[in-house]
Amino acid sequence: MRRPTTRLISLTAAVGLCAALGSAVVAQAAPAQPQPVLAAAVPPQPGNFVGKGFDTCTAPSQAAMDAWRTSSPYRAVGIYISGASRSCAQPNLTATWVSNQTSKGWRLIPIELGYQAPCGNRAPKMSADPATARSQGRGAADSAANAAQALGIGAGSTIYNDIEHYPTTTACRAAVLSFVSGWVDRLHARGYLAGMYSSGSSGIRDVCLEYNNPSYTRLDQIWIAWWNGVADTDAGAYCSDAYYANHQRLHQYAGDVRETWGGVTMNIDRNYLDVATGQQPPPPPPQQWTTTVDNATSGRFVAGANWSTSSYSGSRYGADYRFAEPTQSSDVAWYRADIPETGSYEISVWYPADPGYNNQTPYVVATTSGNKSVMVDQRLNGGRWTSIGVFTLAAGDGNKIGVSRWTAGSGYVVADAVRITRN
Repeated sequence: MRRPTTRLISLTAAVGLCAALGSAVVAQAAPAQPQPVLAAAVPPQPGNFVGKGFDTCTAPSQAAMDAWRTSSPYRAVGIYISGASRSCAQPNLTATWVSNQTSKGWRLIPIELGYQAPCGNRAPKMSADPATARSQGRGAADSAANAAQALGIGAGSTIYNDIEHYPTTTACRAAVLSFVSGWVDRLHARGYLAGMYSSGSSGIRDVCLEYNNPSYTRLDQIWIAWWNGVADTDAGAYCSDAYYANHQRLHQYAGDVRETWGGVTMNIDRNYLDVATGQQPPPPPPQQWTTTVDNATSGRFVAGANWSTSSYSGSRYGADYRFAEPTQSSDVAWYRADIPETGSYEISVWYPADPGYNNQTPYVVATTSGNKSVMVDQRLNGGRWTSIGVFTLAAGDGNKIGVSRWTAGSGYVVADAVRITRN
């Protein structure tokens, strides 16, 4: 959304220019204790809304907003209310400005642009330690809630944390999702809904990967940055349609475009919203045991010398994956897990998307009644979790799931990640 370059706004009516990155950084407020939510001057934002919106670095002038309200197809506008990563001054953004826009029919998308992923190249970075990151998320939520209240944006509104694209890894994902959990928990305590903006291929993919993981608190809404030019709320392969499906999505479908409406030109990102406050997301699933084992999980994966390592595919799980040529002999790559008790467990597997992978990959599951094989076509459904069934697994620590090279299929056999969930 916000790249480390200055976003300019060119207006027929005078509008302030964005300052260069770093020249007008707004200091992030120190974490505060939760406070009662003050009476809001405007209804919850963006509220219940389906339609087009835009975001731009500096909140536009009243003249610009009026011109676009009359002439443009947009009815929602993103505003940067807080965060130490904001790169533009906000001379127009006041409680009066907020009240004026909402009274004229605009919906507002409040944004916090602060802590960034520890593995990314933006600053300031959240801690790589999940516990510390969770605390930082709570502090960011307090800062954002205070800023929203000062602008008259109160209870029931959604505030979106902008975490820019990052090269996701298993460790980085854990830090980001812990930060987001703290963000959600504290915003809920303050009476706000919690959203997150991020690239489809990093932050959005990561929160959707762990949608059913009880270790993390689920967001209320996601804002998907995927510049495919289509004005809808689809996330493609980055997030299942079953997740965040109850009026809980925004989609930034184009970015860094110049548009002129009513004689006023602005550089914007285009968005499509389908959001609601009256219809809350479904409750999280009951607490259940689950574990994810990646090929890079220390002490939990073993493979022979014929299994090579690659990070070629962008749809991999974690930093890399393993691959090998098919063969007519046993050479199983094993995932080890410590099962808490004997019972039924759903097994899901992850492998990158590629039409050249093996079309008959044998997954071996060590059940209480012996090893069972399930053939998976790794040319299909890559880059997402795919269930291969429910099996009875014995309690205890040991090799539970394997990927075998013994197949009549063609193409590389891939071992990336597995997930085991108590049924």
